[in-house]
Amino acid sequence: MAAPARGRQNAGMRISDEPAFVLHSRPWRETSLLVEVLCAEHGRLGLVARGVRGPKRQALKAALQPLQHIRIDAVLRGELAHLNSAEALDAAPRLHGEAMLAGFYANELVLRLAPREDPQPALYAAYGELRARLGAGGALAWSLRRFERDLLDALGVGLDYGHEGEGEPLDPAARYRLDPGLGPVRVRGERGGERGRTATGRALLALAADRAPPAEDLGGLRRVLREVLESHLGGRPLASWQLLGELGRLGAPAAPQEGGSSS
Repeated sequence: MAAPARGRQNAGMRISDEPAFVLHSRPWRETSLLVEVLCAEHGRLGLVARGVRGPKRQALKAALQPLQHIRIDAVLRGELAHLNSAEALDAAPRLHGEAMLAGFYANELVLRLAPREDPQPALYAAYGELRARLGAGGALAWSLRRFERDLLDALGVGLDYGHEGEGEPLDPAARYRLDPGLGPVRVRGERGGERGRTATGRALLALAADRAPPAEDLGGLRRVLREVLESHLGGRPLASWQLLGELGRLGAPAAPQEGGSSS
């Protein structure tokens, strides 16, 4: 997304001791990196980290890898901030296999949907919680559904997952699709492949209550949330969706206590 106009008006603004999560890092020119971070106070920022790819800057380069939690000093000039210093606040979780792919997916979602230089404290907190869950080996499917819900809420496009558009509470036994503007819409007399685009009322009520649904409901929850996310992505699919297929194989069945409360 393009940077907000106010970001261009903040040329030369100093950012000091700002906690941030690294979302993406790629080489730029011979010795530098272009880094995307999610900050506690300044939202998503693009950083230019100059001269960090030399043999004497390995510690700084390591601090700028995806999923790392860092503290930065930078100066915002135009659409990018020039990084002066960065230090790791902890050790990034060592993720492998499906957990690593889940982290890649979460990072891509934030990169695509969170506007630059727009403070997002709730999103910062939700990302930190997901990162901790991935590092602790939490159930991947449920952890990702919670994060998708919280990301949409933080961006101001969240839904009421417990009620239909007219305010009627959901029927746990019925099936629903998610309309990006209206929320749950009951589906009656499903035909053809329509069932594959719905979730049970039981699953949506569990999501609303932050309580892990039965394992058999997680697939439907994934599909209806994906349709909502697609509506906000402007028709451009995520690379991680292609890599992970339908994300259906992510995670073992969630334990009953998995979604009981936020950490």
